[in-house]
Amino acid sequence: MRPDDDRIYDVIVVGAGHAGIEAALAAARMGFRVLVLTVNPDTVGWAPCNPAIGGPAKGVVVREIDALGGEMAKTTDETMINVRMLNVSKGPAVRALRAQIDKISYSRTMKRKLETHPNIVLRHGIVEKLLVENGKVKGVVDNYGIDYLGKAVIITTGTFLRGKIFIGRSVFPAGRMGEFPATKLTQSLIELGFDVGRFKTGTPARVLKRSINFSIMERQDTSDEPLAFSFFNEPKILPKDYPCWLTRTNPETHSVIRQYLEFSPLYGSVKLIEGIGPRYCPSIEDKVIKFRDKESHQVFVEPEGKDTEEYYLNGLSTSLPYEAQIKMIRSVRGLEKAIITRPAYAIEYDYIDPRQLYPTLESKIVENLFFAGQVNGTSGYEEAAGQGLIAGINAALKLRGEPPLILKRSEAYIGVLIDDLVTKGVDEPYRLLTSRAEYRLLLRHDNAHLRLTKYGYRVGLIPKWFYEKVLNLEMKVKGEMERLKKVIVKPSDRVNEILVEVGTSSLKEAVSLYQLLKRPELKYEVLKQLDPNPIEDPEVVEQVEINVKYEGYIQKMFEEVSIFEKYENFQIPPNIDYDTVPNLSTEARDKLKKVKPRSIGQAMRIPGINPSDISNLIVYLDGKKR
Repeated sequence: MRPDDDRIYDVIVVGAGHAGIEAALAAARMGFRVLVLTVNPDTVGWAPCNPAIGGPAKGVVVREIDALGGEMAKTTDETMINVRMLNVSKGPAVRALRAQIDKISYSRTMKRKLETHPNIVLRHGIVEKLLVENGKVKGVVDNYGIDYLGKAVIITTGTFLRGKIFIGRSVFPAGRMGEFPATKLTQSLIELGFDVGRFKTGTPARVLKRSINFSIMERQDTSDEPLAFSFFNEPKILPKDYPCWLTRTNPETHSVIRQYLEFSPLYGSVKLIEGIGPRYCPSIEDKVIKFRDKESHQVFVEPEGKDTEEYYLNGLSTSLPYEAQIKMIRSVRGLEKAIITRPAYAIEYDYIDPRQLYPTLESKIVENLFFAGQVNGTSGYEEAAGQGLIAGINAALKLRGEPPLILKRSEAYIGVLIDDLVTKGVDEPYRLLTSRAEYRLLLRHDNAHLRLTKYGYRVGLIPKWFYEKVLNLEMKVKGEMERLKKVIVKPSDRVNEILVEVGTSSLKEAVSLYQLLKRPELKYEVLKQLDPNPIEDPEVVEQVEINVKYEGYIQKMFEEVSIFEKYENFQIPPNIDYDTVPNLSTEARDKLKKVKPRSIGQAMRIPGINPSDISNLIVYLDGKKR
């Protein structure tokens, strides 16, 4: 870029939320000049809903972002005020970290990381139009009429496309509370041929700390164990200065909600909201209407940060009028004198049909135009950040002329997320769940670096020393598992005494330590008493324990992956004419034309395509090869 011209860049990122941040940093760290245009540079990486990162499946995504060279995990570690490992009593496939972040500090930290990177310019601007020439994006035009030229553009607009806020029957345009919407970019997308839909989401009210009676709520402290999201940070124990609190709604709360339903923009006789809301993060009205038999619902009262007195009411998302919100909140135990600092609201916004994207998140309609985050029909900071990272990496790889990075469903939750989006599309805001991953025992919180560091290193986002550290860890785990198979323990009074003491049966014949570790009651720590040369590295121990105890399940999943990859590797030519494929159903033909799957495996996952359609497609492709 010429010093006298600040309008020509390699990559232009539209939006500076969680997707935009990862996209910009990835492209910049891969050597490209990046412009980030945002409605408000003071709310970079803002957490407009819950001030938290992680949770089931989502926490694993944050670890995957870290293993690929992204930023979310590191900044979460820097700014978290309360952190816990969820599902510790369950199997390793569903364990995940969740942290309360200081949302103001998180935003400032992310802004600083963008501003101080030499390859990034962060600037205010509302993008109104895309510049496209011969089917390829050339840049954007902002609300000041300034045109910025770029070789690739990444759209990460979140809830800002024609955003509209609802509080009862009060309706006003906004990207989120207090910020302008992007009102013209949608029309530019429609004119280019994109299918656009409408979704809605919402956020609870915030209340003043001194107006809350915490003494009658259940306290939830940060973990007593040292924890960290990032593989690059030492786990730490946080001070117990910022607990979360648990209370519940009650019949009076539900009565208030029913009393004001007529004024709901969603349930009232005057229906104002058109968009479809998230199934897995419903408003309190949805809960009361759909679960009539429940007398109460959980409400988590969570701090927004160290330098604010505002608390977030997780579980009380609503779009009811302000008057109703006051009565509803004050009916909840511990919130009888609550002072609302910001009302709850619903927000409606545009999204594009993600089936118009390749698995790289590049558009099928306009070359070098990428989309990431809520604009693709997802919900959640973590889902957005994961998409942003992949979009940024692939935009940079394309400009380099290198092969793209496409994560498989068997390799990462991010792979599951993107494959679901581009293959199945969305009919409601998409949220990642552990149940969406067929191979979730392989996609664990503890092994994200073992799964994905090689890709981060290949694209240049992971340093060599860390890549070699991960390779060394792999070797140590394999070596220790082989060693345990060779260490034989014979029955003796001492051995059986140790075994019985931990609740497992005594030995009647000699067995290896490997066989003993398979027993559910036995931990590696116990085996040390029977082992002449135990290892002390806790990370190696963790991997060895999981791999030995779940060996049968893991092996079965690898066999399933092998079958899965057979169909994933069966490529479909990009220029195939589905009208020439004999015996396809009309529905299958239409959906294959729309999705344009890259493999038979992806085609098999398109809803509405049945096995006979797949068989006919395989026969046709085999015939073409011959």
